Amino acid sequence: MTASTKRSVLGVGIDAVTPSEALGRVIGAAKEGRTYRVSALAVHGVMEAHDDPALLHRVNDLEMVTPDGQPVRWALNLLYRCNLKERVYGPRLMLDVCREAARENLPVYLLGTTNEILADLRVGLAHRFPDLRVAGMRPSAFRRVSREELTRICDEIRVSGAKIVFVGLGCPRQEIFAYEAGPLLAMPTIAVGAAFEYHAGHRNEPPMWIQKWGLQWLHRLLSDPRRLWRRYATTNPRFLIGLIRQRLGGHEQTPDPTEPRFVGWA
Repeated sequence: MTASTKRSVLGVGIDAVTPSEALGRVIGAAKEGRTYRVSALAVHGVMEAHDDPALLHRVNDLEMVTPDGQPVRWALNLLYRCNLKERVYGPRLMLDVCREAARENLPVYLLGTTNEILADLRVGLAHRFPDLRVAGMRPSAFRRVSREELTRICDEIRVSGAKIVFVGLGCPRQEIFAYEAGPLLAMPTIAVGAAFEYHAGHRNEPPMWIQKWGLQWLHRLLSDPRRLWRRYATTNPRFLIGLIRQRLGGHEQTPDPTEPRFVGWA
């Protein structure tokens, strides 16, 4: 039996994996036709789960949660000496999975955002990976859906012939979808956040030096300060303080995971 790679960062189980290990797990599950729910979490996602017992249950139930943000990778290295050289960045993971899916003839499905972005994303992926087959696409409903609607969406995905689903609904809606829809889908369900907009050409990724130094949050803040200033003014300091407490062996106030009720985001 493979040893667990999950490590607690403020109560949130993050997998201490490399990009190649994460890719191998996803492709392996796709080939086997096995449910495998994945999320790539940065600091904001970690703190959302830390503060919400129901979300914490959902995130900790996923098969793999990767260190999307550099500060999350640094936290794993600081707390557990994981010696991770790279983060497992959601947009990069999406491209890596698409590359291997094209080679292995594993069709993918795109769920989330708008029809316009999905159309441009499909073009962008076709340009990068001519052999990749997009089995289907569905825009976000931008609302909660019933159990029956969620079941119909999952039926549509299965009938399409897809072997991998990418979900771009934003955190935490995409994690909720992965948790609730995953058991209905015998395939990897991967929450990749802003990757859809990046790869569709609707949003520019931060320069590499900003990504390397863990300043992606600052890049986003400067691009939309009125909406995001409150999030980063509170979230980042709380993450840092909590990390220091955990490192020193102090008690970090993390809610006990709570069995969540059905929410239904799509």
